[in-house]
Amino acid sequence: MEMINSVADLLDLHEIDLDIDRLLDERAHLPELDQYKAAHGEVARIEAEKIAAAAVLKTADLGLDKTNGELEIMAARAAAEQNRLYAGGISARDADYLRREVEMLYAKVSKMEDEVLSFIEEKEEAERLVASLVTELEGAIVESERLRETITEQWRVIDKHLEIKEARKLEALPTVDEYLIEIYDELRASKQGRVVGPLVDGVCGSCHLRLSAAEVSRAKKNDPPRCVHCRSILVT
Repeated sequence: MEMINSVADLLDLHEIDLDIDRLLDERAHLPELDQYKAAHGEVARIEAEKIAAAAVLKTADLGLDKTNGELEIMAARAAAEQNRLYAGGISARDADYLRREVEMLYAKVSKMEDEVLSFIEEKEEAERLVASLVTELEGAIVESERLRETITEQWRVIDKHLEIKEARKLEALPTVDEYLIEIYDELRASKQGRVVGPLVDGVCGSCHLRLSAAEVSRAKKNDPPRCVHCRSILVT
């Protein structure tokens, strides 16, 4: 009778272990975990794009400042040369040379003005992109944080249940013979799912296969009783 009680207690222990397995699996496979990974990846992607856009903005800003400075110098030089030309007092040959010089300088001024406009457009576009990415990043961070908090709360609830189950397991362990625990642990290490089950009307509670009368007799001769099909421990 003592052996029967011990095997029955092993079934109770196994139910606790199955609950623990289920809770651990639930903890590791929360739907929000994949969502959090995706959200975290989205934050990283947006941050990288924002850094790249900020670099473009900085380059455009520097280019604009540099070109504006050069443009002011070139425009002042062109105006000065033009004033010299209009002031007169130079030979026709020098005037012709100065006229070509002024034309060349104003051509450079025009080209630099186009460059300034290009830098302005590039800067404005980069500023819009950075602003958009900042807004997008803020939203992604909020979503990532929301998912993190949801996961943390769900883990807190699951861990509380795990604590209860682990405490029950500690209470149940002393009620089972050590040799049964050894067999049980070996089965748990080699098989997934149920490894202890009741034998009801000749049907194994683990694999749900029916045992013939001869197989039931043979199973009961084992210590502990073992299913002839799945080798689970049977509670008879």
